[in-house]
Amino acid sequence: MKPILIAGPCVIESQELLLTVAEELVNINKKLGTEIIFKSSFDKANRTSIHSFRGPGLEKGLQMLAEVKEKTGLRLLTDIHESWQAEAAGEVCDVLQIPAFLCRQTDLLVAAAKTGRIVNIKKAQFLSGKDMRYPVEKAREAGAKEVWLTERGNSFGYNNLVVDFRNIPDMLDITPQVIMDCTHSVQRPGGGGGTTSGDRRFVPSMALAAKAFGATGYFFEVHPDPDRGLSDGPNMLELSRLEQLIKEILK
Repeated sequence: MKPILIAGPCVIESQELLLTVAEELVNINKKLGTEIIFKSSFDKANRTSIHSFRGPGLEKGLQMLAEVKEKTGLRLLTDIHESWQAEAAGEVCDVLQIPAFLCRQTDLLVAAAKTGRIVNIKKAQFLSGKDMRYPVEKAREAGAKEVWLTERGNSFGYNNLVVDFRNIPDMLDITPQVIMDCTHSVQRPGGGGGTTSGDRRFVPSMALAAKAFGATGYFFEVHPDPDRGLSDGPNMLELSRLEQLIKEILK
């Protein structure tokens, strides 16, 4: 069974960027027989600074994502930060993602579950893999038919994360699909003087280590020129490197 693959730019910067990335994902899918899900955020509500770029917002962002689906046929994933966003996002996207900091927000989980879409819950930086049983229960009891969990590291002192890969098998005891977020896990939260920094050198290693621990999927934020990206640039993988990394994972 092939792994779940999720990729795309952190935030919607422009329609041109979305289509550039999406077209490359389509090419990779054709070459490798994969079904990469396209990811981007219409609003980054959890940026470090109030002056940071957040995205185009719900209405315009969903229109832009819908155009990606119409032109490429890719399935879509986006994250929601508030309960009222779930219904509209669920009309366009195939997977609704719950941000790590919000994974215990009951109303948000319930709203996502009620859309009937797949719910992908990112594990909080302050929780263990075993703790994620309870967010999953909330979503399932609210009607979610399919719930994924995503590992993205734990807080390790200030401005740092560390990944305890034992969380992957622990979460596989809760749900059959556990995704490794290979790019957010290399962040240095708030470590860039008003922005989040990180080190994309370690992204391939995160993916291969997660594979050894049984991950069933991989999440990559990618960008043609990450150093010019408007959100999470230091952590995003260069789009040109994605195909080779997926080949490594599929070996």
